[in-house]
Amino acid sequence: MQLVLFLNEPDEHYSGGEFVLTQQNPRAQSKAMVLRPRIGDMLILTTNFRPMKGNKGYYQVQMRHGISEVHDGERHTLGIIFHDAVH
Repeated sequence: MQLVLFLNEPDEHYSGGEFVLTQQNPRAQSKAMVLRPRIGDMLILTTNFRPMKGNKGYYQVQMRHGISEVHDGERHTLGIIFHDAVH
């Protein structure tokens, strides 16, 4: 899992830089979700797979994330990654 905290305001401090999540369904077209979080907003997302319910139970759907090009200004975020590493 990953937490992303947005530290500045779109259209005020920067333009572009939308947050993009892509769900890659097996044997189907990928689905992109474009988000424009504002200053102080927080996203918690999976960095690899998420469960999805199908006709025969749950299966894994691959998830990717990134940002679109920043056209002007500076975009700042704080990212914290949570993982299950062994000591």
